[in-house]
Amino acid sequence: MHAFPCGTLFLDFVGTLRARRNAEPTEMLASPQALDAWFVESGLMDAAPGADDTELATAVSLRESLYSVTAAALAREPLPADALAEVNQQATGLPVQVQLGEEGTTRTGSVSQGLAALAREAVQILGGAEAGLLRECSRPECTQTYLDRSRGRRREWCAMETCGNRVKAAAYRARRREQQA
Repeated sequence: MHAFPCGTLFLDFVGTLRARRNAEPTEMLASPQALDAWFVESGLMDAAPGADDTELATAVSLRESLYSVTAAALAREPLPADALAEVNQQATGLPVQVQLGEEGTTRTGSVSQGLAALAREAVQILGGAEAGLLRECSRPECTQTYLDRSRGRRREWCAMETCGNRVKAAAYRARRREQQA
């Protein structure tokens, strides 16, 4: 099961490598089937594209390039040339196929079409005004980056249900220990 707390699919995709600063980060795309599941669970596609090992490697490479350019944008540093070239190359791919039918809209495509959609979204966000909304989760163990679209632009965590609750619970436990000492 994948998580989608970031407010945009390309950042949720970057977050498929969780806790990047840990000695052993958690890889959520450990198999072609996990990549297929991500595409379907994200709503980018209605049917699994049928990823193979080569496509998984391409997806992980794009994810790491997306992470590099996002981290640089967040730090307001120059975007790394190699990562930028990979993102731009992937963004030129064919779009996911969207069709209208009796049952409504269906979205289908290949892994490369899904990756192209993610790369295009990254290009649009990182190259536009929304780049200023990039934030990294305040929970030290979390490395998730999200778009802070909150009213006051004071969002601290990628998701209140996970990181926010953990931080608040830890602070509560610390206060209780101090009171009992």
